[in-house]
Amino acid sequence: MAFEGLAEKLQNAFKKLRGKGRLNEQDVKTALKEIRMALLEADVNFKVVKDFVKKIEERAVGHEVMESLTPAQQVIKIVNEELTSLMGGQKSELVFAAKPPTVFMMVGLQGAGKTTQCGKLARILKEKGKNPLLVAGDIYRPAAIKQLQVLGERLGVPVFSMGDQHSPVDIAKAAINHANTAGNDVVLIDTAGRLHIDEAMMDELKAIKTNIKPHEILLVVDAMTGQDAVNVAQNFDEALGIDGVILTKLDGDARGGAALSIKAVTGKPIKFVGMGEKLDALEPFHPDRMASRILGMGDVLTLIEKAEANINAQKAMELEEKLRKNEFTLDDFLEQMEQVRNMGPLEQILGMIPGLSSAGLKNLQVDEKQLDRIQAIIFSMTPEERRNPDIINGSRRRRISAGSGTTIQDVNRLLKQFKQTKKMMRQLSGMTGKGKFKGRFPFFQ
Repeated sequence: MAFEGLAEKLQNAFKKLRGKGRLNEQDVKTALKEIRMALLEADVNFKVVKDFVKKIEERAVGHEVMESLTPAQQVIKIVNEELTSLMGGQKSELVFAAKPPTVFMMVGLQGAGKTTQCGKLARILKEKGKNPLLVAGDIYRPAAIKQLQVLGERLGVPVFSMGDQHSPVDIAKAAINHANTAGNDVVLIDTAGRLHIDEAMMDELKAIKTNIKPHEILLVVDAMTGQDAVNVAQNFDEALGIDGVILTKLDGDARGGAALSIKAVTGKPIKFVGMGEKLDALEPFHPDRMASRILGMGDVLTLIEKAEANINAQKAMELEEKLRKNEFTLDDFLEQMEQVRNMGPLEQILGMIPGLSSAGLKNLQVDEKQLDRIQAIIFSMTPEERRNPDIINGSRRRRISAGSGTTIQDVNRLLKQFKQTKKMMRQLSGMTGKGKFKGRFPFFQ
């Protein structure tokens, strides 16, 4: 989970502050010492940590906190604001040309995930009504061209390729001419990387930049490399000049040092973060929302956006009608569960709920395999059993458990959970009134 270690340590420090009615200067300094250690252990750049803690101290030992009726909350508010500022302050948008096509040049070291991020970014742009063109400009890495073509086919996005016998500069120039002819308003150029920064690589990237004049150069770096990612960003910016960063594998980075250091060190914003391997697992980076997640305050806005993107409003209305008529079935239950799963890994979804700390998530022990077992059990039922679970007697339960490879206890647990969910959903529907219940998260009720 992203920032897991840092989030837990910061939340523990704030817990101690909340236990005090009034704060003195020593209380604040003790908390700041814990915050400093938490950030350093999270592999945040030392100078960044020093400046960050100094800013908090200047604000936290003043009248703003000491004269407050809720001083601990004021300290947390200050840390939240400074964290947000540290990561860029506000969401950084892509810059599009006044006259298409807009050209985005993707750069980075080999293994950071440039080619995959090209595909993910193309998917986002296509969903926004753009007509992107992917350009296979990596002529060195074996199968790089084929990988981009496979991604393009899966996404329904055209891929421009001239094989590996032409120079990347010629390929890029020809791709832009092709985009003008074919009506592609965005061009995403996948460039070659190296295992480390070298002069030949930078010279090639500079040549591409000089000849095609991209509107934005986006650097792809691996969040799990910590301060190495920050150093790479700094080197690329000094040699090439970058406009933004795509930070991959943030979902697997428990420390988060790169995310907290890149903007402060390079001055360039993080524009997107990779939160998984699937093609839809690239998200715009919101500094304020990320700060809120780190401090255990949740991320309701992202949760709502995911729900709206993955849960069908018409089906939600149909579900409400079924609830009022007491016609909610196990098929509906399964469909709701699948819609929630489509929003992303459950651990990520639960981490967006305010008040659910990283420690709380550990105790919760979210088990994705449990959802697979539920699916197997429901698929092992007859259509009549799914419509009317009350007919499922002992012999039917034995047959269902045998057919799904689960135990009778698993079947009993599901049937009990279904009844509880159905009852609660009916109550919610009654409380909110006709046409107001959205039916979004019944599986977690």
